[in-house]
Amino acid sequence: MSPRTASCRCGQLRATVTGEPVRVSVCHCLNCKKRSGSAFAVQARWPAEQVIIEGRSSSFKKVSDSGNWATFHFCPDCGSDVHYDNNGKFDGQIAIPLGAFDDPFFLSPKFSVWEERKHDWLEITGDDVEHMD
Repeated sequence: MSPRTASCRCGQLRATVTGEPVRVSVCHCLNCKKRSGSAFAVQARWPAEQVIIEGRSSSFKKVSDSGNWATFHFCPDCGSDVHYDNNGKFDGQIAIPLGAFDDPFFLSPKFSVWEERKHDWLEITGDDVEHMD
């Protein structure tokens, strides 16, 4: 896969990734709903060495429902989340919201997690999507 770039709305903060992501997932947890401002969030994860971050960011650290923490990096000018990292099973990886990419259509989720908090009117479909509570 050729390099792909994600950026904030004003373009000041950017993340460029190379190679294939290790995971693409939809999350229905309350933290992701708040982060995305939507009924769920979609993000892709890469090993940290495959991500180049450029620009200034502010950060916010939050403990998730699973007990792991995540540090969210957002643009101090426009407020857009561009990337985050966390401990636990995703330590050493950087997650980027799919909607932050210049081309947000190049990936599809393979996992739908925290489905016990999924809205009743929502269905995540796909031939090989794994559904988890």
